[in-house]
Amino acid sequence: MKAYSYFFIIVVTALAIQGCKKTDTVYEDPYANPKPPLGIKLDRDAPPVPASGIAGTKVHFQATGLVAYKEKISFLFNGEKAEIVSITESGIDVKVPAGASSGVTSINVDDQLVLGPQFSVLGLIKIDPTFRAQAGANNFVTGVYPLADGRNIVIGFFTNYDNKGYVAPLNRIVRTSGDGDLDRTFRTGKAANGGLASIIELGGKFVIAGGFSGYDQRTENISNIATLNPNGTIDTMGVKTWRRPSQTDTTMYFPKFNGGTNDFISRLYVHQNKILATGNFRYYVTRKYTEPNSTFTKDTVILDSTEMRQILRFNPDGTLDSSFRFDKTAGKGLPSANGPIGTLMHQEAEKLEKLVVFGSFTTFDGKPAGRIVRLNPDGAIDNSFTPGIGADNGISSLTYNTVTKKYLITGAFRHYGGKNAPGIALLNDDGTLDESFAGKEFEGGFVGLARQLNDGLIVVSGGFKKYNNVTRNGFMVLTATGAFAPGYNATGTFSGGLSDIIETRSADGKRALLLIGSFYRFDNQPVSNIIRITLE
Repeated sequence: MKAYSYFFIIVVTALAIQGCKKTDTVYEDPYANPKPPLGIKLDRDAPPVPASGIAGTKVHFQATGLVAYKEKISFLFNGEKAEIVSITESGIDVKVPAGASSGVTSINVDDQLVLGPQFSVLGLIKIDPTFRAQAGANNFVTGVYPLADGRNIVIGFFTNYDNKGYVAPLNRIVRTSGDGDLDRTFRTGKAANGGLASIIELGGKFVIAGGFSGYDQRTENISNIATLNPNGTIDTMGVKTWRRPSQTDTTMYFPKFNGGTNDFISRLYVHQNKILATGNFRYYVTRKYTEPNSTFTKDTVILDSTEMRQILRFNPDGTLDSSFRFDKTAGKGLPSANGPIGTLMHQEAEKLEKLVVFGSFTTFDGKPAGRIVRLNPDGAIDNSFTPGIGADNGISSLTYNTVTKKYLITGAFRHYGGKNAPGIALLNDDGTLDESFAGKEFEGGFVGLARQLNDGLIVVSGGFKKYNNVTRNGFMVLTATGAFAPGYNATGTFSGGLSDIIETRSADGKRALLLIGSFYRFDNQPVSNIIRITLE
């Protein structure tokens, strides 16, 4: 932001100086001498023959006016140049290029573009028709929590799921079958009044977190985290509240989890049979329900707070665990990061309950940190994780594969550990750069979430338009070395962002991925924030 502000000041100053000159500069009219129309028509209403095909397929398009430009014509499939087989007065025959993906076709002559019809390039990825929630969700889907019986709990910012929430809104949490069918036996009522970002199970209860202050009939006394009963109802407790001596004590019911934070909680983890919460909050908060207020006229709730930056651990009842990342002398938590964070918790046995912290920070607990650190189970920095100087700019996403034992990071960085890493990097288990993965340049936008699959393939999403100078509209699959995975990169435009990529199976047993996030188009098809795709 400072660089942008500095650039803005320079531009404004230059314009002011220019305005003080006595003579005006005369600029050339950018619209003068336009190029004459080509007279080419590539018929957008006539489907190509065939209308779909794999790389190398010969395709005929109806077109006129091409013969005069026979030596100048380039034919493009979604931006990728094709081999021209023949040109006639009524059409053109071309071969689908190896790097093509589904999308619009076009003809280029002397930098003038004539758009044609859509063409579908066939590949190994398809939207799964066996996923039953075809209408998706009407807003951001942040997480899918798998249950032992094969069902899932889906959370996010939505108020409608698969068009089942028009009469009674489905506020940010639903339970579904493994294939996406809504389970109406999950009794959430009005549910959460704000977005949910994470869910875990502990002690026979669900724990949900995000940015909310009420759940169903409990419209207050919640600070971004609460416990639910297995059927989806909020877990409550009865409290005898203080009244004046002349009055009778009254039992009132409050959320049983008596703890929270002053700001959004991004992630929850089960940690040593307690609840570890991370986010960009600053304070732990708790409530006192049994003390009188200063006027002795009515019941009151007293809110207490303790400074706990970004990482804290709750006891199961919501009280603060002051044995974890807490400075008892100062009476507050450790400093944590000097900028925004994201986190990932290891669950596999050899690194059980180690927390990776990443984001846009240069110090952690007062020590230099290149935007990534790993913590031991006791909350101290893990010195066996050695990223060196780390990333030279922010890390926006980090995933880990327990089979390959590799981290995959994306972000605004250009280097990692002092070595080239243009917005994406594969890391070894100890945090060092895996140089067998050679990421290429992205063009036209940012890199979003990426995840390595169990077989080593890497799925990448974001707002980019090209990778290694080949058109890829926001979604692609790479090999473990950073090259395009053959057969997997024919899909058309992806619009939006992913919050997770989950390996699973389709209803008919095919290898599949569940994609969730905030996205509205996949392979040029309209979608709504949650879909399943097959990898055939």
